[in-house]
Parts: sequence; structure tokens; C-alpha cells
Amino acid sequence: MALLNGLFSKKKPRAVLMGLDGVPYTLLQKLVARGVTPNLGRLAEGGGKRFQQMDASLPEISSVSWSSFMTGVNPARHGIYGFMDLKPGTYQMFFPSYPHLKAPPLWDDLGKRGKRSVVLNLPGTYPARAHAGVLVSGFVAIDLKKAVHPPAALPVLEKMGYRIDVDTAKAQDADHLYRDLDETLAARERAFDHFWKDEDWDLFVAVITGTDRLQHFQWDAVEDEAHPNHARAMEFYRKADAVVGRLADRLGASDALYVMSDHGFCGIRSEVYLNRFLVEKGYLKWEKDPPESYADLSGESRAFVLDPSRVYLHRKGRYPKGTVEEAQVPALREELKALFLSLEHKGRPVIREVFFPEAIYEGPEFDKAPDLVLLTNDGLDLKGNIRKEAVFGRTHFTGMHTRHDAFLISSRDLPEKRPHIQDVHGLLRSALGVE
Repeated sequence: MALLNGLFSKKKPRAVLMGLDGVPYTLLQKLVARGVTPNLGRLAEGGGKRFQQMDASLPEISSVSWSSFMTGVNPARHGIYGFMDLKPGTYQMFFPSYPHLKAPPLWDDLGKRGKRSVVLNLPGTYPARAHAGVLVSGFVAIDLKKAVHPPAALPVLEKMGYRIDVDTAKAQDADHLYRDLDETLAARERAFDHFWKDEDWDLFVAVITGTDRLQHFQWDAVEDEAHPNHARAMEFYRKADAVVGRLADRLGASDALYVMSDHGFCGIRSEVYLNRFLVEKGYLKWEKDPPESYADLSGESRAFVLDPSRVYLHRKGRYPKGTVEEAQVPALREELKALFLSLEHKGRPVIREVFFPEAIYEGPEFDKAPDLVLLTNDGLDLKGNIRKEAVFGRTHFTGMHTRHDAFLISSRDLPEKRPHIQDVHGLLRSALGVE
């Protein structure tokens, strides 16, 4: 009888989501063609049915994109618009984190249905909170003790030498960066391996963030085959690909696998300091210059920018010193849209598109949305820095995010419609039979 039960029993559906933070579709195509990432190449063999270019969130940053993935909704429903924000009614900065998420992540709903989820190194999930399964928070987790649920998993991670992230403060030292990337990835895989085997899971989410760090600090090495660090960069992609391959090889025929990035990447020609641009055009004034914080905004200011590309009108009633009346908003938005579209760098337009919030956001958190969101042309990295004295400049970063060049690989045929990162949430639900 036991044998018959085994023959006629059906394995429960399981789904795996692997994230390669920031890896662009166009780069991955090249890495596959050159044989650098053979496992990803094997998974992408279905062409357009299994391997597609994907759009990220607006703004195209990890905190917003991963929040959109985990909830399946836009920022006006999940409430995360950027890495930093102003507390309502003040000029005080704060870091929106997991407790500020206004929509439930997928694993909360799965837990109510008796399903268990393992979520490892997903940005935007700090501090960790309870769900049915395991959570190890990703960027920007500060303290491992607060980044782990259940608490019993902490000594396991400590014993294996788990690392939350590379030390970006030392990342300008290429030797240190590559060593740190390798050691962090190895520790990450030990955690993936342990919880894969130790937990009876239905959903397994595992994110590698070292790819994003490599590309921010060494994009020139990634792109330029003649660069002295090019081979080292390629070797890291090989190692990340091997991690994906080893997990993929464990899947059964009924399991679904998705591999994705949360945004694309490209090289930086120049950083663009939008607040300085507004100062020079007379829309932004500080009570002291250089300012120390947004608290130094003058009541004469009509607009300001929060990283990386969120433009806020200095509205009366929304901000303590705000003077922009509601009746002035429509005309001022159009005026600023035209202004930003006129901005050029070496004769080329900086801004590809300007969005008003009602065109891209809808939901109960809409009142917190920026008044304009800017989408840049590739190579021009928008910044909200308030202390720069020129509109254009460079820092130690060599790579920047893009919206249009994320990727999605699936073990099952994908819909013909170009995917958005929010759509992956629904694909996982479908794979798990909880539509």
C-alpha cells in the first residue's frame, strides 16, 4: 500500500527565484555567447520564450525594484519610493525599510496557505520579521543579529562565516574588492546550500548582490577586454553562474525556476547633480550654502530632488517652509518638465523621459509620491546630492543603474508581453498554484 501511495502521490509544486542583482540583459547575452556563464546559457536556451529583457521600477533602484517584486504592486501601494526619504511634514531624512512596507510580501500570503518560504539576501527585508520559513535580510542590513529569522538560524550563519555584504568602504581597492566578492559569494552559497537542505520549503528566494557591487566599482573592467581586471571580473561571473547551476541541478521536473535582475547597468559618462541644476536655474535656494541638510531649504525654494531622480515641489502644507500653492502645481510641473528635458551634457540630452506620478503610480500611498520622476539617458547618472557646486562631475563609481535592461529567465514559457519586475510575483504565485 505504501508503494501504491508513492506511485500515485503528486509532488507539491515548488518555485525557486534566484536574483543576480543589477546584471543587464545585454551583458548577459554577451556572457552567454562567450561561454562565461554556461549554466545561465543552458537555462536561457528557449530564447524569447525563456529569456527576456525586463523593465525595472521607477526609480530604477534596488529598494524600489525588490519591493515591487516581493509585493507585486507599484510604489503607491507598497510605499517605498527610494533608499532615503523625508519624514512627513519635516525635512528630516529617514531610511524606509521592511517595517515601512505597506503591502504584504509574497511569503506572508503563502504562510497563510500553509506554505513555507526561504528568503535569503533579498534587499529591502531588514530588519527581519517572522514568516513561515527562514529570512536572512539583504542590503541594507546592518546587524546580522537583526537580519535573521528564526533566531535559531543565527548561530548556523555565524559558524559558516556568513557575510551580509562586501565592504564597500574598501571597494576602491580592486584587490580587496575581488577577494571580498569571492569570499562573500562563497559564504552566501554555504547559506543557500544549508537552508535548501534543512528546510521543507515551497518557495526558495536566493539573491547574489556581489554582481551589483562589481559593476558599480569595476564596470570599466567588465566592458573593456583590455582592462587589467577584465579577467577577474569575468571569473566572478563564472563563479556566480556556477552557484546558479548547482542549485538548478537540484530541481525536480515539477519545480519552477526563475532567474532575474532588479535593474540593468551601464557605464558612467558623468554624474548629474540635479539639485545644483535647480539652484542655477533659480528654483532651489538654501538658507546657507553649502547646506548641511534639507532643513536648510529656503522658503523661496519651489522644488528640490531626492536621490536619485525624484523631484518634489516645495508645497505649502506638505513642508514646514513650503510656499507652492496647489493652484500653482500643474503649471510648475510642466515648467520643470520642460526645464529638465532641456538639460544637456556635451550637446546630448540628459533626460530621456519625465513622468508625472499619476502616469506611473496608483494606490493608497500616492500622496507620498514625487511630483516628477526623471528617467535618464544611459551614461548620465542622476544624483540628489545637495552640496555639489557644479551640475556635472565624477566620483569613484564607474557603473550606474538602468531601467530598461534587467533580465528574466524562466524554466517555463513566459508570456509574450514584455515583463516588468512586478510581474515576477505573479509568475511565482502561478507556479505555486496560489493564483
